[in-house]
Amino acid sequence: MTSLRQDEPVRPTKRDEVAAAGSELIGGPIGRRALLGASRLTPVRVIALVAIGMFALGMVQKLPCYNGGWFFGATSQYVHACYSDIPHLYAGRGFADGLIPYFDKLPGDMEYLEYPVLTGLFMEVASWLTPHGGAIQDQEQIYWLVNAGLLMVCAAVIAVCVTRTHPRRPWDGLLVALAPAFALTATINWDLLAVALTAAGMLMWSRSRPLASGVLIGLATAAKLYPVLLLGPLLVLCWRAGAWRAYGRAVVGAVVSWLVVNLPVMIAHDASGFHLREGWAKFYTFSQERPIDFGSIWLLISQRTGNPLENANLYASLLMILGCGALALLTFYAPRRPRFAQLAFLVVALFILTNKVYSPQYVLWLIPLAALARPRWRDFLIWQACEVMYFLGIWMYLAYTGNGDKHQGLPPEGYQLAIALHLLGTLYLCAVVVRDILLPERDVVRRDGDDDPSGGVLDRSPDVFVLGRAHHAPRHAVHFEAASRVRWGVARD
Repeated sequence: MTSLRQDEPVRPTKRDEVAAAGSELIGGPIGRRALLGASRLTPVRVIALVAIGMFALGMVQKLPCYNGGWFFGATSQYVHACYSDIPHLYAGRGFADGLIPYFDKLPGDMEYLEYPVLTGLFMEVASWLTPHGGAIQDQEQIYWLVNAGLLMVCAAVIAVCVTRTHPRRPWDGLLVALAPAFALTATINWDLLAVALTAAGMLMWSRSRPLASGVLIGLATAAKLYPVLLLGPLLVLCWRAGAWRAYGRAVVGAVVSWLVVNLPVMIAHDASGFHLREGWAKFYTFSQERPIDFGSIWLLISQRTGNPLENANLYASLLMILGCGALALLTFYAPRRPRFAQLAFLVVALFILTNKVYSPQYVLWLIPLAALARPRWRDFLIWQACEVMYFLGIWMYLAYTGNGDKHQGLPPEGYQLAIALHLLGTLYLCAVVVRDILLPERDVVRRDGDDDPSGGVLDRSPDVFVLGRAHHAPRHAVHFEAASRVRWGVARD
């Protein structure tokens, strides 16, 4: 049996073999007598600086495209694995011509901007900061740089929020800051805006500020659809804990903030009266009508069987509903109430696994959640290795299909293997998180003396609704009392 002080910070180099081995690069694990917090280089500042440094390295990785790959050669941007939507959509979505998103029709096949409103505003603000004189190539380069600068701020916000969400585990933020897939995909698209707002929303929830959390989740949903999924885990967790007032505040905050952003663009008025604006609805109709695409399990099945899977929308929706039902049962039957970060990771991973498309930057949605749900370097790096392989695989596949008869790159069979690696890596991390929920003594966060540091009002609160054996806590369940010490079972991984 072991005892841990509740206010003692967790030192990953003492608890994690991979972290301890990696620390040898900077002098070895931190000592017992180290004066933590005595330096100006606090964990938050160190992790923010590391995140900015890694982001900058990701920008350097895009240099072959910045210097010509985006503009010359059919497959150069794929061969160098440095593709980005940002420069291409500057002209392709009317920003170069001063068109107003959602209001002005676009030339070409896409009549309106196919992004949520807050992301569209982000893109528009970046275009205001981009000089509109000179060659279009120069404008697109500057537009990418402006967006990269704004997204770098988002990256720092994400790292800081993750670092502060678990107060006794600040160094878990390094998982985000050093994640290779984070650096490689950060400037492909505008996903970091939604990820930053989501991370801030989770931080507010951990500080027992449900209304502020809901407002941020609503804003994040106005930038990308996936953050609304977090209201599902909060529902079942608050149900089990009876924390209905906190959940209600979060929902109200989310709905109001989403409406504040969307209503000015959503509702149009003319001689015929009020109606939904076609430009605002484009994101939702595009998502619904979009066929199966890169990275999804549906594309893998379609390519292997030759079946176009025209009902992929139905299949994906059914799997998502069944998966959410399974997560709800897991929450109610688990011996201890799952941590908020664990369920948040699982529901977003479920959405990614069942979705019709998996763009490489979607990994950004999961990285902060994974760092909070399973802060274990070995498991995190296994998953990241699979994601990096997929990142390289999709660009080499596009190089293969875009090279005409030359077929230089990764053939379909190789790309299918890359998709399988992505799916298996994500499923592996999901399996480990589910195991931690069923066997709380295997959860590295709870093993160090915490209950649910990301849970806010849920942290250490008693259950009011449980099912099955959760009525009678088994021997390996964690028991939290008013005392300052927590007694644990065997500490093993």
